[in-house]
Amino acid sequence: MTVQRREVDVAIIGAGPAGVSLANLLGQRGLAVAVFERDAAIYPLPRAIHFDGEVMRVFETMGLRAEVEAISRPGLKGMHFVNAAGETLLVRAGTSARGPHGCANNHYFHQPELEAVLRAGLARFPSVQLLPRHEVGAVEALPEGGAELAVTDLDHGHTTAWRARWVVGCDGARSLVRRLLGSPMTDLGLHQPWLVFDVLLNADAPTLPDHTVQHCDPARPMTYCNVTARRRRWEIMLMPGDDPAELVKPERIWPLVARWLRPGQAEIERAVIYTFHSVIAQQWRRGPLLLAGDAAHQTPPFLGQGMCAAIRDVANLAWKLDAVWRGRADDHLLDSYGSERAPHVHAFIDLAVQLGALIQTTDVDAARARDARFTAGAPETFEFPAPRLGPGVWQGDSAPVAQVFPQPQLDDGRGLDAAIGGGWALIARPELLDTVGESTRAWWRWQAVAVLPATDAALQAWLQQQGVAAVLLRPDRYVAGTAQDTAALERLTLSLPGMTTPPTPPG
Repeated sequence: MTVQRREVDVAIIGAGPAGVSLANLLGQRGLAVAVFERDAAIYPLPRAIHFDGEVMRVFETMGLRAEVEAISRPGLKGMHFVNAAGETLLVRAGTSARGPHGCANNHYFHQPELEAVLRAGLARFPSVQLLPRHEVGAVEALPEGGAELAVTDLDHGHTTAWRARWVVGCDGARSLVRRLLGSPMTDLGLHQPWLVFDVLLNADAPTLPDHTVQHCDPARPMTYCNVTARRRRWEIMLMPGDDPAELVKPERIWPLVARWLRPGQAEIERAVIYTFHSVIAQQWRRGPLLLAGDAAHQTPPFLGQGMCAAIRDVANLAWKLDAVWRGRADDHLLDSYGSERAPHVHAFIDLAVQLGALIQTTDVDAARARDARFTAGAPETFEFPAPRLGPGVWQGDSAPVAQVFPQPQLDDGRGLDAAIGGGWALIARPELLDTVGESTRAWWRWQAVAVLPATDAALQAWLQQQGVAAVLLRPDRYVAGTAQDTAALERLTLSLPGMTTPPTPPG
């Protein structure tokens, strides 16, 4: 019997938001991609409900911003932390309709609708295959490089051998790829069961808050979320003595939210007990095998950063796979994926755990002390600081380096990303560009750098604020470095870790 064999550049295991987003980003770049998914269709019930402005910017990079905006809503009023007496302790700030990424910085959505948009986006790319009802049973790294996957078509019962240069496990918390990597998870300390239930409001439902509320009540901590249209979510912490099997029953759920909603005013769409974890993989890559999303990390939902972290993973990974595929970087560039992303997501998980401790306080005296600390004056408004990437493809110690560059609106009305495209970009004062040598220009051409003279007011203002004359942006819009003069710009562009220089012409 002849065994079928197929080949792709990248095999992605898992067709959730991370896997399909990665496939869109790679499809744009022309790589041959297969996405394997065991299930036949998109999971129909709510799961993730929030993403931030940076993630919307990634969707914009995919060419799907308008479609995502059509199925989501901006969250402009932030998140309010309220004590048992109804006093506001602090507020996580919302943003205007145009925040630093050229959009609102918080968005709410229904995950099945988002997944449908992302899957439809794949139809634009003939090099991408989405294969539902295909289960990966084994993955073997090959001595000559790449890997071979045994993939079973669950509808027809036959198994095909697929070869891929890289295999990315976007296959969730029980990741097969993570087991093959042999990567243990570092436990960051939080394992707390919560009841999560979603409802669809009926026409006679009362008016509920139009923003997220963290009810920091020691008797029963809760989170309330206004999702989209008729959709609302409550997350309710389990207390000692709660029976998880009983707590998901409607007759137990409705009394928990009786102060806001009665039976008949909404339909329960889903009720499930989740244990909120805080863990991160110790190894993100071994040879051709890589991890992304929940396979690499899990965070409690108190910042709404679970899916955000997954999309940041694939935005970081996509341009690096492309650079190695094109020969513009050596294979070691892929090691920077984990070294950059792991500390970054670790910082978000730590902050989520800290907020979780604030919300999950059940000791009455501790809650009283907390309330006194926060209600001494006006409610404090905060926004968490954006962490820097870990060590990787960037240089310098100044504040903007290894962080996301903003997306201002340019003088011609376009957003910055529309002007610079999807690759590397250099923004510099025009007079500096005239002084750069040919070897540096050759590197720009080799890496397909979009060179943008900083003639727009917003770009000039940013350079002046930072006290620099140029900034080099990576394809994922993180700042690779800044320069004050010609020599610094040439050092920056010719010495980035992992990036290759143009091949020397024969003779």
